[in-house]
Amino acid sequence: MCSSNQGEKVPGPPVNETHHIDSREFSIASPVKSVRFGGSVSEILAKHEQGDSSDYDLLKHQLADPCIKDAQIISWLQEIRSCVSQLNKDHEQLIYTVLKLPWIGRRQAVVEEYMTFLGNLVSAQTVYLCACLKMVVTYFTPMRVRICVEGVNISDSEDEDEYENLSRNFDQCHKALQLIARYVPSTSHFLMPVFQENFPFIQKSSRTLECYVHNLLRVSVYIPSIRRDILELIIGKMLQLDVSASRSDIEEAEEIAMQNLQGHPLKEEGLFDMDEDMPANPSTMAVTSHSVAERLDTLMAVLMAYVKDICHVNGSLHVERTKELYRDLLSVFDKLILPTHASCHVQYILFYLCSFRLALTEAFLDHLWKILQNPSQPAILRQAAAGYLGSFLARAKFIPVLTVRACLDLLISWIHGYIDSQNSSGKQACCDINLHGPFYSTCQAVFYVLIFRHRALLEGHMKKGLEYLQSLNLERVVMCQLNPLKLCLPTVTSMFAAITRKYQIVFCYNVIERNNRQLLPVVRSSTGGDCVTTKTNPLDSFFPFDPYLLKREDDDDFLYGDTPKADAIVGMTPNSFDSNLCSPNSIGSPPITFQKPF
Repeated sequence: MCSSNQGEKVPGPPVNETHHIDSREFSIASPVKSVRFGGSVSEILAKHEQGDSSDYDLLKHQLADPCIKDAQIISWLQEIRSCVSQLNKDHEQLIYTVLKLPWIGRRQAVVEEYMTFLGNLVSAQTVYLCACLKMVVTYFTPMRVRICVEGVNISDSEDEDEYENLSRNFDQCHKALQLIARYVPSTSHFLMPVFQENFPFIQKSSRTLECYVHNLLRVSVYIPSIRRDILELIIGKMLQLDVSASRSDIEEAEEIAMQNLQGHPLKEEGLFDMDEDMPANPSTMAVTSHSVAERLDTLMAVLMAYVKDICHVNGSLHVERTKELYRDLLSVFDKLILPTHASCHVQYILFYLCSFRLALTEAFLDHLWKILQNPSQPAILRQAAAGYLGSFLARAKFIPVLTVRACLDLLISWIHGYIDSQNSSGKQACCDINLHGPFYSTCQAVFYVLIFRHRALLEGHMKKGLEYLQSLNLERVVMCQLNPLKLCLPTVTSMFAAITRKYQIVFCYNVIERNNRQLLPVVRSSTGGDCVTTKTNPLDSFFPFDPYLLKREDDDDFLYGDTPKADAIVGMTPNSFDSNLCSPNSIGSPPITFQKPF
């Protein structure tokens, strides 16, 4: 429960900003004229203090009337403002009733009067700060349209598609939130619990989630002190969606959808079959077929649009703002994304941001490298860092060959150093993923990078390229007692073996055949008889930048690349979102008027 201390009364000035409010009211009253009962608010409060609560209860009843008219709201608010210093915690039920008034979407005069009331209330009675914040945040998702006809309430569906005034309503919410923050500078300390409490369930519609996330990101623009917390909240929810929509489930849903559209039979895909089965016309499949993936797709589009808008000013990259956002996202990456197993898409936020500037790419690679080679880090995080390093180097076309070589030099040097340490230990080295997890993950990362980037390493000067690959001394890695080919994924092993044989760098097939001849472990069953057991390979699912399967960016090679056949280089192109990525059309990017922090 969020609470604040009662503060000193500060008169609230009228709101001078020009508001563009649609004349259409969300609460449509019947033509029957309503009659106001009871005396003035000051008289009602005086009687209530003396023990007569009849008019006090009547006041609350009239304020709660769904058919209340604009003129009535303005009149009551003006009187309540004149008595705001008396409205302490004892009158919370009255204040809560006022906070439930349907002010959003009404005439400009109502909206301005309500905002003035909010300013007066939070400055004079800060005990209601959190209640006011919660009220504003409830409007961050599309509200139900309430219609009162001859005393009968008729409400539409919560998931109504068309909201003509949605953008204007959100503008009103943010003006109210800014007003509160102006009167109570400590507002930022109370916002995050409110945002967390009101975050829609991830099972809600894409529309609801889209609007809420968009509005949280707007808040981060004018209250930047909580941006990192907001990003952490949003990305945490997105990760819940991400791990609930596995790559195989999305592919199966898309295949079924394509089969229904075109009558084609289902086809199995391998690790390196990346876009053979994409429809010739992606626009025919504009929506992701998997329902959870569709919600994630929507949020990814909103967040990537936000990243682009924050980092660019008038179409040019703003270096300082980009660096600040990178630091915030990197913090969230370390805390949430890196430890999350089997996320498929959320990590592309960092991928996209790094494409803006080579310095960011190098900083991200250096960050991953420091985690990998740090023995004080948990082994599972070191393995994850190796996976991210390998996948990033393999997939990102915007990483120059010189940077790829520099990273390979670091990785292979670490691998050889690890082999040296095992050889000098005096103990018999054994093939054990639990003992040497970071080593195996790093080996697989190197193999994976070479599969995708070997052609780039050889282009221009084949002889020098081959000399470089031979200098890596991959034969020693493959032949060492730790036997990395035994634990690497079969698809990686076979592809690496084919490429290294083609260029006569190392011959892996003798090792592969020997590994294949080894028997699977046999254990005695408690119920009698023998049974074969196998363990899940911890190196599986360690390709975090495998092809992006969501639909909203599916016509852009930033998120696909080519199938690695005929030595193709699979990856992404820099800044390829620029042509088609934008904030949701129905909402728009945060207007410039919201970009000044307090």
